[in-house]
Amino acid sequence: MDTGYDVVHRFIIENQAVRGQWVRLRESWQTLCAHGHYPPAVRALLGQAVAASVLLAATLKFRGRLTLQLNGDAAMRLLVAQCTHEFGVRAIARWDADRSDALASDLAEQASFRALTGGGRFTVTIEADERNLRYQGIVPLSGVSLADSLQDYFSASEQLPTQVRLASDAERCGGILVQRLPGTDSMHAPGVWSAARQAVARLGAAALLDQAPEQLLPGLLPTQDVRLFRAAAVTFECRCGEGRVTSLLRALGAEEVRSILAEEGAVTVTCEFCGRPYRFNAEAVDALFTHPGTDEAPVSIH
Repeated sequence: MDTGYDVVHRFIIENQAVRGQWVRLRESWQTLCAHGHYPPAVRALLGQAVAASVLLAATLKFRGRLTLQLNGDAAMRLLVAQCTHEFGVRAIARWDADRSDALASDLAEQASFRALTGGGRFTVTIEADERNLRYQGIVPLSGVSLADSLQDYFSASEQLPTQVRLASDAERCGGILVQRLPGTDSMHAPGVWSAARQAVARLGAAALLDQAPEQLLPGLLPTQDVRLFRAAAVTFECRCGEGRVTSLLRALGAEEVRSILAEEGAVTVTCEFCGRPYRFNAEAVDALFTHPGTDEAPVSIH
């Protein structure tokens, strides 16, 4: 595994009530987008949301799934990014097709968060496997970036001062988060939190996407001892699969599925979440209903 990509790192400032998370994705981000056809501005915001979902999940101790959702009232209507406790990610965005020309040109260049989302709300949902616990925090979309809304979420829901920077391009996405934690007076040295917050706020996209944490953090806080913990791998993980799709088609019934086959020449089921298409030709459809107890139908995945 390339330790510089597709990983999330936790770090702390030694003897200070300041902690942080750093993430950078490449292969998992590209795999996530492989079956999606997003306008550049939407894709950029989606990448930031994926990075944000990993940062959020990394701050928690839980087993389950965290969902970050944006509901806008402008060009982009819906964005959902999910991350499990094992850092499996998936994401999807829905936008107004009538505005796609503007998204592909003007907005992509300006990278305007407000023009993409308008008003709306920012929701974080945590579904923990233990005792089926569910927590949800909702704040208005605010500021001029997703990072601004994320900071407001922490302030309102967690009451933790937080600074976030996010970045994304066609190949990579990443981000960094620092938080001031409750602690004793000895762990709140004057200026340490302020310096950490300002250093993160100044970070540009190139630093987040080009530099590994071993390079980034020492320069970020040169007067502090920063401890970087072992990386955790991040992977693309969607819950669709051949087994789920074949079960769906069997539930529709042989008559309905063969009717679609006769009309279309093949039966194609596309995962609404990741956009992955599963194509069943005549042989595969026949196998579905000839051997209903197995999932051995030959499926083409494009």
